[in-house]
Amino acid sequence: MVNALYASIWIFAMWRWGDWRNWEKYYPTILFFIIGDFLYLYLLSDYYPMWRYHPPEIDKQAGITNTHISLSIMIIKYPATALIYLSKFPGTRSKQIFYILGWTCLYMINEGIDYNTGLIQYSNGWSVKWSIVFNLIMFTVLWVHHRRPILAWAISILFILSLWQIFDVPSKVFR
Repeated sequence: MVNALYASIWIFAMWRWGDWRNWEKYYPTILFFIIGDFLYLYLLSDYYPMWRYHPPEIDKQAGITNTHISLSIMIIKYPATALIYLSKFPGTRSKQIFYILGWTCLYMINEGIDYNTGLIQYSNGWSVKWSIVFNLIMFTVLWVHHRRPILAWAISILFILSLWQIFDVPSKVFR
């Protein structure tokens, strides 16, 4: 039920502020966004998670798991984010910086609520500080991907390899 509430909020936001009529312009970046989280879910979620979602009791009774929550985020929150974020991206550098900071704050408020209510738990060295860094880079790379996809892939690979080293991810994640 909590998951459905979040989904409803993001669907409303996408309908209200997103450029959903021109979704084709943003489709490659939406897929890029989803692929990144899907790789995390596939490689790390079971064997070496940085974070895991813990559904509240009412959602557990409905059979909702970490995987269901992650997939619903990929299917609803990420497209909504991309359709709003990319369509409203400002033109001047100073406004772009504040825009990225604003979206990072929005995602951190969402994560802060989840963390303080026990809906998300960090492990293996991950923390709120790392989420802030991650979100800052993520929102920057999403914009880069929208403009220059190959560059965004290169930045992402370097960032992933850096995180891999920082968090000493074991090779057992490759099944």
